[in-house]
Amino acid sequence: MITDALLDARRPQRLLERSFMVYRRNWMILVSGFFEPLFYLMSIRVGLGALVGDVDLGDRTIPYDEFVAPGLMAAASMNGAIFDSTMNIFHKWKHARLYDSLLATPLTAADVAVGEITFAVIRGVLYSAAFLVTMFLLGMVQSPWMVLSLVACALIGFCFAALGMAATTYARSWADFEYLPAVTLPLFLFSATFYPVSTYGDFEWVLQFSPLYHGVALIRAANLGEWSMAVVGHLGVLVGLTVVGMIITTRRVEKLLLT
Repeated sequence: MITDALLDARRPQRLLERSFMVYRRNWMILVSGFFEPLFYLMSIRVGLGALVGDVDLGDRTIPYDEFVAPGLMAAASMNGAIFDSTMNIFHKWKHARLYDSLLATPLTAADVAVGEITFAVIRGVLYSAAFLVTMFLLGMVQSPWMVLSLVACALIGFCFAALGMAATTYARSWADFEYLPAVTLPLFLFSATFYPVSTYGDFEWVLQFSPLYHGVALIRAANLGEWSMAVVGHLGVLVGLTVVGMIITTRRVEKLLLT
């Protein structure tokens, strides 16, 4: 159940306004992320895809690059959201002391949590949108349903941004962020991003513990235009983790800055 503290959000748009003003002067940080999909997808199509060949998905066979592209799109949303909600948040929290100042105004802890997490989601969706445009230009989009992939990417972004900011509230120093790649890299490599679920054999059940896997499954289903009841389960996991992350973040902000 969502706590009263989270429902106390009244002015999270003020955090968004501040973030947009900051990045207006540092727009290259965001724009640089748009080159990543082109390099990734071209390298897979020209190099690795030619070596691997086609991938069997049930009764369908698709080229390897078209199989991997949705996974990379989901990973782009994860990376954009989680890095903005971890190291950037830590700098504002511990060094800029931004939140101490904000909470001296009518803004609440819920405003801080919702505003910062929402901006991290926007950043992740921007990177995902670049992937979608690149996929379309390279002829990798197989279904009109792929337009819904941006909704899935927003949900992926919310999940990882909420969990990322929640984890950041427990960070003691910059050294703690050395563990971040130890979490994100295995998720990137072992969430059915590069291999079909069937290749995991007896360890297929492990994928259910990866939030990224559920996002990859949603985007891959949208690209193939094939929907099943499993989609409900994927959505449920992402929504559930998002709510948990938001609640923890709001409680931690209140505890650390208001008590």
